[in-house]
Amino acid sequence: MWRHHRAQGDGKTARERSDIRGPLPPQEALRNAGLRVAERLRSAGHEAWFVGGCVRDRLLGLPLKDIDVATDARPEQVVQLFRGARKVGAKFAVILVPEAGFHFEVATFRKDGRYRNHRHPEKIDFGTREDDARRRDFTINALYENPWTEEVDDPAGGKQDLRARLVHCVGDPERRFEEDALRMLRAVRFAVRFDFEIERNTWEALRDRAHTIVYISPERQRDELTGILTAPGAGRGLRLLARSRLLHWLLPEVEEMQAVEQGGWHTEGDVFEHTALVLEHLEPRTTVTAWAALLHDVGKPPTFHRDPQTGHISFYDHQNIGADMAQDIMRRLRFPNAETEAVVRIVRRHMNFLNVERMRTATLRRFLAAPEIEEELAVHRADSLASEGIPAERRLATYNFCREKLEEFRARQEDPLPPPLVDGHDVMKAGIPAGPAVGEALAAVQEEQLEGRLASREEALEWLRLYAREKGEGPV
Repeated sequence: MWRHHRAQGDGKTARERSDIRGPLPPQEALRNAGLRVAERLRSAGHEAWFVGGCVRDRLLGLPLKDIDVATDARPEQVVQLFRGARKVGAKFAVILVPEAGFHFEVATFRKDGRYRNHRHPEKIDFGTREDDARRRDFTINALYENPWTEEVDDPAGGKQDLRARLVHCVGDPERRFEEDALRMLRAVRFAVRFDFEIERNTWEALRDRAHTIVYISPERQRDELTGILTAPGAGRGLRLLARSRLLHWLLPEVEEMQAVEQGGWHTEGDVFEHTALVLEHLEPRTTVTAWAALLHDVGKPPTFHRDPQTGHISFYDHQNIGADMAQDIMRRLRFPNAETEAVVRIVRRHMNFLNVERMRTATLRRFLAAPEIEEELAVHRADSLASEGIPAERRLATYNFCREKLEEFRARQEDPLPPPLVDGHDVMKAGIPAGPAVGEALAAVQEEQLEGRLASREEALEWLRLYAREKGEGPV
């Protein structure tokens, strides 16, 4: 439970105490800032309630991330009460209010009209708190907390569903999903995030209406999918997406992984099950690592081949086919270019880990110098742990080898790929003419440098003179 905003015994507000004892912890500072917003509304004669996720998370004992406020004050009244307030959803009666370095969404109680495009209401009308509760998505988000007493008003039965660990639509689930198709992905995300089940009628309505998810913008699809894939229960999330039929409409390339045999050391099952296990083992879960883990084997279904004589299964060049597919998927979902490029590079290179222990020093240093090497290692580690046919004692051998080599380079204060000792001008001064031969010479110098045979610019310039002479380009 949150402490009251006045500490027992000293009669001072948390803000006053912070002047004496130093800054407040972030969550307490956020809570007190929210109380000041609510107090200003109440002082002006309006209702003020904390609503939705902040109430749900407090009841679950989870950290406070933000606070939304619901009120009977009209948007224009809210703007007049708070300096710096601005309309972020004026059509939907939402005002962004700044307070003590935080921002609070203050929304007027409303009831929605007819929805259009499976996403937004055509119009809204102001209403009562009961009207406001009836238009919300899930019961666990239709909770209203008195900011001063912490008493919770629960018009939709959300507290019971929290105890039962259920994601349950408010009212008729068919209607809720018809109004806003994004709620289907949110249902899966909440189930994964909190390790809840989806209530039976809500689940059936979700599966019946899964095809309407295509009406949602790619950006919103991307954000909800990323929320699912970066949650601790990401493997379960992928399975729920498949069972709900949402995967079919959003990521058909990933759905194709189902029932694709692998053989070899993949005793855990088909490509889809392996991918779900990779997501379960993944740490850390960032946007890049999660999508790279999801898509690292997306090229296996189109490259599947079974030798008719031996029965051996292969996926020739699946990493390059998969990288191209990953690029198409990431662009379809409107990912930023930097994230797209990082995921594509990880997918394209993930099979190279098979060879790292046999690489020459120069090749290994180039490999470990990749800009996403930490993300690559995270995905490789999860990929190895999810390959259950590999003996347990060998699953992390390659990962540990790469980690040791990185530490070795760092202990010697060496970058895996150090700055070059010479440039193109140096090469041409040595007598090599402009053109492809310059690049070849630079690559040759770098190879010598990475192998440890050249340590200074002077050594590199002397080596270049000998190299040019051998090529018949330098002075005799």
